[in-house]
Amino acid sequence: MAADEVKETNSSKPRIILLISGKRKSGKDFITDILQEKIGPDNSAIIKLSGPIKFHWAKSLDLDIDQLLGDGKYKETYRLEMAKWGESIRKNDYGYFCRAAIDMYHAYSKPIWIVSDVRRKTDIQWFVENFEGICKTIHIVSDDLIREKRGWTFMPGIDDSESECDLDDVKSWDLEVINNDDNVEYILQQILKLIN
Repeated sequence: MAADEVKETNSSKPRIILLISGKRKSGKDFITDILQEKIGPDNSAIIKLSGPIKFHWAKSLDLDIDQLLGDGKYKETYRLEMAKWGESIRKNDYGYFCRAAIDMYHAYSKPIWIVSDVRRKTDIQWFVENFEGICKTIHIVSDDLIREKRGWTFMPGIDDSESECDLDDVKSWDLEVINNDDNVEYILQQILKLIN
């Protein structure tokens, strides 16, 4: 399906799309899970752009999909190869994983989409092009020491790659927040203000 076919084939579009980005172990998944609890799963869908990549790898290598989708060490074993494969697909079609993730998470029936792992300018570009006027960009930042306490260690080929660094020079976020574990409720309230 081409990017310009999205609006035509799906009559129901969301009221708002939250495009959430941040480095590994910045707390993106933690924040988005709590956010969805507050909004309610009937009103929102969490969309992981990495979901279709991990699903492909789980299927082709007979891996545990739940562990690949989690935040543990299991997925770190396969992260570099998954990232390389994903990049090869994106070079031909930068919207491929955006479309695939929307379908995978059955998002069209929900008024609020929470895209929990935006990593590239082209991710933002695709959503803005296809859902003009309803996208809000949110950048979650954490100090490296806090990220290390959460299990992050610098991995060459990952932490210095496009998937982690492409958004480093973006300054035009609708909301940028610091998540150092002491202000989660404040962060949630700021995101809820964007929704309302």
